[in-house]
Amino acid sequence: MRWCVTGGAGYIGSHVVRALRDAGREVVVLDDLSSGHRGFVHDDVSFVEGSVVDPAAVDAALGAGSGDPVTGVVHLAGFKYAGVSVERPLHTYTQNVTGMQVLLDRMLAAGVGRLVFSSSAATFGTPDVDLVTEDTPTRPESPYGESKLIGEWLVRDVARVTGLTHTSLRYFNVVGSGYPDLYDTSPHNLFPLVLKALTEGRTPRVNGTDYPTPDGSCVRDYVHVQDLALAHVAAATALEEGRALQPVYNLGSGEGLSVLQIMDAVRRVTGVGFTPEIHDRRPGDPARIVASGEAAARDLGWANRHDVDAMVASAWEAWQRAQAEPADV
Repeated sequence: MRWCVTGGAGYIGSHVVRALRDAGREVVVLDDLSSGHRGFVHDDVSFVEGSVVDPAAVDAALGAGSGDPVTGVVHLAGFKYAGVSVERPLHTYTQNVTGMQVLLDRMLAAGVGRLVFSSSAATFGTPDVDLVTEDTPTRPESPYGESKLIGEWLVRDVARVTGLTHTSLRYFNVVGSGYPDLYDTSPHNLFPLVLKALTEGRTPRVNGTDYPTPDGSCVRDYVHVQDLALAHVAAATALEEGRALQPVYNLGSGEGLSVLQIMDAVRRVTGVGFTPEIHDRRPGDPARIVASGEAAARDLGWANRHDVDAMVASAWEAWQRAQAEPADV
């Protein structure tokens, strides 16, 4: 079995690639390296440098015309920064909506009939429930969230008329590292922001401690990237085996962690003492977003197997190594 992973040189995508390989699959990576790193993909993995909006690049990655197309696609490529998407809506829709349209079109042309779509909890916007489920109404509040929801719709509509088998995975804050040479390089995510501050001798910051939560800081669902990667592999396996899956699953912890709890764990694990700077709330930040992972646990064997200290420890190890061995080599 051979799977194409779009965005396979990114933080999450590179973990999915290695998890698929560990599970005995061959992998072809398609990535334009706009945010991914060539060094995250081993040299013995087939690599196509190109964008999902480029039909020729997609054809090359799928093996179109070769008589031996890939078994399926795990689609992670896209523009993922919700805040920036407000400033760059056209770019966001091109990468995430046009990219999905091109991918589906070329999959159909090549006869590739399985798709695992990496969606997002941003499709929910600010939910008005304590625990988000797959039935919680979707009300995205950014072009990014809207583009992911449109991607789900495109997959659904194509599946109705073609027999495409698929599922979409919605997840929240992805953290940690499953391999010491893979790490989160996002300039917007909490863990790299905190670890970068510590390595530069600065004090991490917390935006708002006056929310209606137990310690006043925002509560979020944090999932370890390796657990997330294993869920993608489980979904791919289910599609290979012809098992029926729901159209969408939440990969949630069911509990959540506050930003101040994350800060406590960072102090414990790194041994670096600090008191975070407290700043005002950021506009639009909801007090709590936590999802149930019950459906994914039932159908995909999903579990968040790492506690908060393990999440921080793996991220810290990979971050420190990255300071000496940058990925872009």
